[in-house]
Amino acid sequence: MADPIIFNIQKFSVRDGDGIRTTIFFKGCPLRCLWCHNPESQLYKKELVFRREKCTLCGRCVAACPKHCNVPDSAGHELRFDRTDCDVCGNCEDVCLGSARELCGKKYSIDELVKKAARDKLFYEQSGGGVTLSGGEVMVQDMDYIEELCRRLHEQGIRIFIDTSGHCPYENFKRILPYTDIFLYDIKAMDPEVHKKFIGVDNALILENLKRLSDDGAGIYIRIPVVGGVNANDVFFDSLIDFLKQNHIHVREISLLPYHDFGKGKYANLGRVYEEDLMWAPTPEEMGHYKALLEEAGYERVVIGG
Repeated sequence: MADPIIFNIQKFSVRDGDGIRTTIFFKGCPLRCLWCHNPESQLYKKELVFRREKCTLCGRCVAACPKHCNVPDSAGHELRFDRTDCDVCGNCEDVCLGSARELCGKKYSIDELVKKAARDKLFYEQSGGGVTLSGGEVMVQDMDYIEELCRRLHEQGIRIFIDTSGHCPYENFKRILPYTDIFLYDIKAMDPEVHKKFIGVDNALILENLKRLSDDGAGIYIRIPVVGGVNANDVFFDSLIDFLKQNHIHVREISLLPYHDFGKGKYANLGRVYEEDLMWAPTPEEMGHYKALLEEAGYERVVIGG
């Protein structure tokens, strides 16, 4: 059993399912959504975050780095961080005076996670909350670890939500079905070519897994990131409704999540490019229209945000 890498544990979360929750974010994802607001979640390894605006040009990282990844310019006005040879040793983080550098990713034992989660059981019980496993993509982690973690949380009487893109072998879902109360299931595009363009893979496996989860009696909340230029149109929503109806998908709730670019700055901190020109936020009027389309189709619990 391999301990996965976790990049955040967010306590008192109210956006990752019902009630007050502890959300555990696992690092590593098979998708590459262009709007991903947690780009630090994508790679299956630790990364170094470099916040250039906090760099004081003290030069301590230059001497500390055994790979010579930090290169000041001749005038001393800027410091370039070359990630090519960086092995994420953490030496530069240790000596940084301005907190400009941070290692992203840490391993936790199952015992550690269960103890952290169990401390807030009173809040879960009073609010109808629990623990949400998120990512990245939790369903592509070491499933021996994930299954044991879910079993242990379930034995504590803690309700478990799984936030997933659905892009994984269905066998992974079957292993945790006995312990999972709700799957927060993302649907991002219905057209396979649109899905491949903006998410990096087609959607055949995702849609097939959604059908199988529904057939197996899983609790399902569908979550739709509504993104201008991608799926903020009637064609997408009509196709989604047709798919849900034709395949008798049992959906307890649908959340519409309007696009935002709050994570844009993270891309520069990781040395990546954010392709913001391809996407935009839908208007409140558009969001209300899509909500009405779903309600007219018979879905009673449709929320904007969440």
